[in-house]
Amino acid sequence: MTWDGKKMSRYIILFGLVASLFIANASQAQEIVLGVGYNDFNSEISEDGYYIAADYHARRNWTLFGVEYGFGATGQVHETGEIFVGGGLQFRHALRNTWFVEASVMPGYYFNNSQRNDLGSDFEIRSLLGIGREFGNGSHVSFALTHISNASIGEDNPGMNAVSLRFHFPLSARHQ
Repeated sequence: MTWDGKKMSRYIILFGLVASLFIANASQAQEIVLGVGYNDFNSEISEDGYYIAADYHARRNWTLFGVEYGFGATGQVHETGEIFVGGGLQFRHALRNTWFVEASVMPGYYFNNSQRNDLGSDFEIRSLLGIGREFGNGSHVSFALTHISNASIGEDNPGMNAVSLRFHFPLSARHQ
């Protein structure tokens, strides 16, 4: 990867936008979610591998059809050097016996490290669907499926699918 001025300015702007999301919502912080997973780039030449992720979920202040939702941000670093950073909406729906379903849609910027794992554009959208369980101390654990794609707005759109184990840690008192 070459570091030209145009690319560097994009990174700085993106970092500023993500940092602004964290700072703006810090007073309403809900949780930090740390995850580890395995990704499958949907290309014959791709190099699949492990990744780590960190999500920030602001308080879910809105409810629609029994689903709570709010803003969030995510960052993923792949073993092969690719990075995804995005922000958008995150959702949670409580089930019985402290179980829940979670989802999110977070558009963002994909930093491609190699042509083998090119997803077709810098703009990508991460969608996530998971199921989890809450523990008595306010922490949660979930298993999630994710997909990163440019929704066919790029010249190419191989996409990437992943599975992950996620650990949720509250940052503030539980929202009632």
